[in-house]
Amino acid sequence: MKKAIKSTDFHFPGQTNKYGGKVRDVYTVGDKLVMVASDRISAFDVILPEPIPYKGQVLNQIAAKFLDNTKYIVPNWVESIPDPNVTIGKACKPFPVEMVIRGYLAGHAAREYKAGKRTLCGVSLPEGLKENDKLPEPIITPSTKAVEGHDEDISREEILSQGIVEESLYVQLEDYTRKLFKRGTEIAAEQGLILVDTKYEFGLFEGKVILIDEVHTPDSSRYFYKNTYQELQDSNSPQRQLSKEFVRQWLISQGFQGKEGQVVPEMDENMVTSISERYIELYEQITGETFVKDTTEDVLKRMEQNILNALG
Repeated sequence: MKKAIKSTDFHFPGQTNKYGGKVRDVYTVGDKLVMVASDRISAFDVILPEPIPYKGQVLNQIAAKFLDNTKYIVPNWVESIPDPNVTIGKACKPFPVEMVIRGYLAGHAAREYKAGKRTLCGVSLPEGLKENDKLPEPIITPSTKAVEGHDEDISREEILSQGIVEESLYVQLEDYTRKLFKRGTEIAAEQGLILVDTKYEFGLFEGKVILIDEVHTPDSSRYFYKNTYQELQDSNSPQRQLSKEFVRQWLISQGFQGKEGQVVPEMDENMVTSISERYIELYEQITGETFVKDTTEDVLKRMEQNILNALG
């Protein structure tokens, strides 16, 4: 299998900063951001030791497609996609919250509910729900954006009272979040999928709210297969998922949830290959297109040249 990209270390003319996120390496060049999607994979806010071949290409290309499909709802940061793993766009000032929206009781929300909580980020949840049930209506459950460690749940009221985002702007973030989720739900349905939950990140550019980062990718979203959803719910069976949740569940089965003192389990070659195949499957299911693996021998050299060409 292709060698995976664990990290990059480019030096572009005019470069003033490099930031390594959980998955992406972000370079500031003039007034532009060069975002390189590596093959790193994170879960429970921890970067796992082994990168996953083609994962960065999958994420970058899904994000490119959905950012293009939603730009009529909200302007986004993208200016060009010069490489399968690279997006170049506007350097925005990010809001320090992630806008998480949930249509179903799944993942983190389900674990909190199972632990007895009936309020999530200030939003009340009804009694009698079971995991993966559809919620009466989609709920927004924001989280803080941690530079290191875990993102934390936060309520609308806390965001406003602490002055994290001013109210007039936060109202826009909520409005865009609901409209984007509605559109993402429609696109997923066309592909026989249910968009279960997702997160959006926004920034300010020249005083306007701009959609940044990735949209509707397997790292930021959870999908169920539509045709088996009701049957599996009725029989209390696990849902067929297209998301990173299968990685989280594997880690949980190995005794790891990112808590202090826990050791990240090793992934053998079979596990790495399996995760890579699941990401490619997800790409094809979400987009309805065949994934074309980039087979360039020297991926870093290809990336660097494509970026230099794009920057002129």
